[in-house]
Amino acid sequence: MVRQKTKKYRGTLYGRGKKAGRGKGKRGGSGMAGLGKHRWIWMVKYEPDHYGSHGFVRHAVEREIKAINVGELDRNYEKFISQGLVEIKNDKLYFDLNKMGYDVLLGGGQVGRPMVIKVAKATEKAVEKIKNAGGEVEIDGDKEE
Repeated sequence: MVRQKTKKYRGTLYGRGKKAGRGKGKRGGSGMAGLGKHRWIWMVKYEPDHYGSHGFVRHAVEREIKAINVGELDRNYEKFISQGLVEIKNDKLYFDLNKMGYDVLLGGGQVGRPMVIKVAKATEKAVEKIKNAGGEVEIDGDKEE
C-alpha cells in the first residue's frame, strides 16, 4: 500500500500533474506573454490594437514663416486701412506686422510713401527702402502669439 505522503507528491489526486497545483506552475507565462501564441484569442478580443504603431508625437513642430514685401504694403495700404490694420498719424502709415500675422519684412518692390513698421525681423534692403521713403522700421523680437 502506498503511503499518504507519497500519494500526495505524485500529483495525480486532482489530475493536474506534478507541479501544476503548486505555486506558479502552468500559468502560460507572466504579463503579456503568449499574446502571439496561446493567448491570441484573448488579445484579439480584449486588446485588438496591441500590435502595430498607432499615431505619432511630433516633438519639434516647425512653423511656417510668413513674410511680406514692402512693395505689397505700399500697393495694398488702402485695403489694410479699410480692414483696420493700419493707422495714419502725421502723414505716415503705421503698420504692426506682428498683429497682422507676418514674421518677416522683405525688400521687394517700390516704396512711395513714409511708413512706420513694427515687425519681428526685416531684411537690410527693406529697412533701407523704408528709410529712403521717410519712414522707419522697429524691430521687435518678442512677437505676439
